[in-house]
Amino acid sequence: MRAVLKAQINKTDRNDARGIAQMMRVGLYRPVHVKTLRSQKLRVLLTHRKLLQSKAIAIENDLRATLRNFGLKVSRVGTVKFEARIRELVESLPDVAVLVEPLLVVRRVLREQVGILHRRVLAIVRDDEVCRRLMTVPGVGAVVALTYRATVDVPARFRNSKAVGAVFGLTPARYQSGENDRTGAISRCGDEMTRVMLYEAAQSMLVRSAKWSWLKAWAMKIARHCGMKKAIVALARRLAVIMHRIWVDGSEFRWTREVAAA
Repeated sequence: MRAVLKAQINKTDRNDARGIAQMMRVGLYRPVHVKTLRSQKLRVLLTHRKLLQSKAIAIENDLRATLRNFGLKVSRVGTVKFEARIRELVESLPDVAVLVEPLLVVRRVLREQVGILHRRVLAIVRDDEVCRRLMTVPGVGAVVALTYRATVDVPARFRNSKAVGAVFGLTPARYQSGENDRTGAISRCGDEMTRVMLYEAAQSMLVRSAKWSWLKAWAMKIARHCGMKKAIVALARRLAVIMHRIWVDGSEFRWTREVAAA
């Protein structure tokens, strides 16, 4: 809209209004889906959980970097034992212990609040029939299922399941001009949080999940020819399509193609 209005010689409020009306008349803009109130509340819950989690991780990384300057290595330690490990390292350095104490206090509060929000997510998913069916897909946990549900909101607004991947920016961008016809990287348009969640679910299926399915075999075949990163992106796109179909059909994930064909 801004680029078109700048093409006018004289910029006035009347000309701007006329230009906006003309662009709406020719159909250059499409209606935007306004999410339901429930989906907006779920989105706030997921956003706040992610924000607190990122702040806690940032503090942990800062503590690791601070102690590294004094030759102290935290090494790999779980979330629960992280604070005890920090106190153990700075026990012989009281001056450093005083400096890291405020960060430990803030981190503890952040982790407690993340736990509260995460338990709320689990409670919502436990009572949501759609999320429980989405979680039958390998690699899809409670957070991924609830994020997908809150973003899609109304599955009927998509013409077909294949359109979901494009909305989340998981389809390749195309550039065609004359004899040039190139297929680039994914467009990365649409909702970033859902795109990241689908990518993590695909990565979990390929790397962490030990149970095989026709979907994992399909992705591993792509990985052998094109590399693991492209396979994860392709699997994330297909997960978006499959989860939409499961939602619409009221079905669950089928582990073998024979069962799916039946």
